[in-house]
Amino acid sequence: MTIFKKNYSYFIFIFFWLALDQLSKYLVARNLNLYQVVEVIPGFFNLTRIHNRGAIFGFLGNTGQPLALVVLNVGALLAFAVVAYYFLKTPPEMVLTRVSLALIISGAMGNILDRIFRGYVIDFLDFYVGRYHWPFFNLADSCISVGAILLIFNLFRSPKKCSPSSSGSVQ
Repeated sequence: MTIFKKNYSYFIFIFFWLALDQLSKYLVARNLNLYQVVEVIPGFFNLTRIHNRGAIFGFLGNTGQPLALVVLNVGALLAFAVVAYYFLKTPPEMVLTRVSLALIISGAMGNILDRIFRGYVIDFLDFYVGRYHWPFFNLADSCISVGAILLIFNLFRSPKKCSPSSSGSVQ
């Protein structure tokens, strides 16, 4: 069985989230100026377009050091390759693990595409309470975060629940 046939539904899942991420960034880029704020839920949530040259949630975004950004981008590509490798090597019965890795892959691909074609990532989701703002992020960052949380949750489940032979539980 080829890799594509074996992973068809996961590839559709990855493409769906990647396409939704790219569409959301396209719409933000088309309709919001840089740093423009659109209040959605007063006192809690805005759409605000920023350009993130750093990592997830703006980490290392203001370094200004070209070498740091090269290392960051090479690191992102290597991390993507490692996650993709583990996705392809994960047994089919480990569904939750494969979904987690697929989410991480789609998010990583979305942000890597931005870095390659724009030179930065468009972030626009701005959650806050009063003057305290969570770092800006986008749908790709959300996919990576949710995938990582699911993966950690799955790794810490008891081995009894994770074994394919125990009461038909799905991973």
